[in-house]
Amino acid sequence: MPSFDVVSEVDMHELTNAVDQANKEVTTRYDFKGTDAKVELSGNDVLLVGESKFQLGQMLDILRIKLSRRNIDVDCMDAQPAEESGLKVKQKIVIKEGLDTESAKKITKLIKEKKLKVQAQIQNEQVRVTGKKRDDLQAVMAELRSAALGLPLQFKNFRD
Repeated sequence: MPSFDVVSEVDMHELTNAVDQANKEVTTRYDFKGTDAKVELSGNDVLLVGESKFQLGQMLDILRIKLSRRNIDVDCMDAQPAEESGLKVKQKIVIKEGLDTESAKKITKLIKEKKLKVQAQIQNEQVRVTGKKRDDLQAVMAELRSAALGLPLQFKNFRD
């Protein structure tokens, strides 16, 4: 029976490259000269450090551009509120990876509402979709791509 998995993953190597490029642009831009503005990556968190909230907004835009150029969906970013501490302002951005149970339930509900002849089941941090016809599975993929779920989706392990 044909099947595929719906997952939400971020290529960590590309994320590291995007953060490095953003950091390089921040250090070379004229409006950031003489400041201690920087972009740091630690695990699945990106930390923006600047002198004002305006600078953080600019740095966030730079990071979004760098991520999109590296084919990383910007929906994976969850920006936390900025925190002021002394002369510096910090903002933490969590990179969401994997499907939590709530979003997995949304995906299965969306698939069932379309009344295609497929079954969707939640397995850990992914959703496995199986069906008899390849066309039904491709229709599910198209529907999930067009749905605004607020997280990046990839389709893996397509088996015939």
